[in-house]
Amino acid sequence: MTRAVVVVDGEHYPPVVRDAIDSLPYDVAAAVLIGGTEKLRGDVGYGVPLTHDLEPAISEYEPAVVFDLSDEPVLGPRERFRLASRVLAAGVPYVGPDFRLDPPVFAPFDLPSIAVIGTGKRVGKTAVSAHLARLLSRDRKVVVVAMGRGGPAEPEVIERPPSLAELLERSRAGLHASSDYLEDAAFSATTTIGCRRAGGGLAGSPAFSNVVAGAELADERSPELVIFEGSGAALPPVATDKRVLVVSGEQDPDVVAGFLNAYRILISDQAVVTTADDERASLVTHALREVKPGIQITPVRLRPRPAGSIAGKRVAFFTTATASAHDRLASHLRDAYGAATVTVFGSLADRDTLRSDLDGIEAEVYLVELKAAAIDVVAEVAAERGIEIVLVENEVVGKGLDESLRSLAESILEPALQR
Repeated sequence: MTRAVVVVDGEHYPPVVRDAIDSLPYDVAAAVLIGGTEKLRGDVGYGVPLTHDLEPAISEYEPAVVFDLSDEPVLGPRERFRLASRVLAAGVPYVGPDFRLDPPVFAPFDLPSIAVIGTGKRVGKTAVSAHLARLLSRDRKVVVVAMGRGGPAEPEVIERPPSLAELLERSRAGLHASSDYLEDAAFSATTTIGCRRAGGGLAGSPAFSNVVAGAELADERSPELVIFEGSGAALPPVATDKRVLVVSGEQDPDVVAGFLNAYRILISDQAVVTTADDERASLVTHALREVKPGIQITPVRLRPRPAGSIAGKRVAFFTTATASAHDRLASHLRDAYGAATVTVFGSLADRDTLRSDLDGIEAEVYLVELKAAAIDVVAEVAAERGIEIVLVENEVVGKGLDESLRSLAESILEPALQR
């Protein structure tokens, strides 16, 4: 029979729990008392060894599943997802009377590797991935493998930054010309392999991806380090040595640390919080440390860095940033890059609104992030009107970030060299 550890609570009368354990279709090795005292009197006997510590019980008894026999009020929805995250982080399925949650399956990968994952879409994963690749490629051979919802049918190797003309050619051929791997290639100056994925489970498993094939292409190039970039909240299905979690400070802290995002926190070695608001960063940092107290957290800011000159020009900036950031972004582009005027449009991911915004704009330069409708709408309109277009990178700025990322990489690379 399948070996199991069961989770029980003291709000159930122990003889009832003991009978329930006997009825389960498992070889129950131990029970973990998760809380509650109302129905407990004296010595508690469940017919199996009893412990109060989940992770040590999983380590000692090596169950194939953890079955939950607890309930409200000891485990409400929030507490149950937190418990589920802990079980999945231990690599074990979490099962109950009407549910089953399986941990994501990661394909083995032999080369030193780091995954950059996120708690959702548009949190800054690609900016952090490109920054990490550029930082480490100064003295290492680095390859980036990035998956996206609009990635290629077969993994594609990009050896140099794509030109605007090449991106337009892709778009006109019916391809997604703003996929994350193209952004990585454009701004990291490292070899990038583009992959695709569809769907994403609660814990981050893609329903479909060709990332494993992309990993094989990376291996063929004999890099010293491979960076795997997630997509949305979906995880690259490859077993990496380390993981960096990217979180937006604009996210609700209850979402950042709730549901199975707690699992993403638990399997990560570092966290990067992208926000311009110190108070928001503090709230998110607290939520992260509530789940994993010792995790290293670096707050950073994302600042637009144009790939060409905008000095003295009237600029229309197209971004996915929310309206609350627009004044700050415009001010930065004027102060740091000398733009004469800057009008910011946050409609890059909404094609209908974007087309409406483009009507009647008077600008000398269209400045655009390489995301969403950047090429098939903004670049095409710019080409029709003879307007200069400049791509913009989200520059990652944070005290101690480079040092923490280098330290993480060295913790992988030094043992690899010794082997």
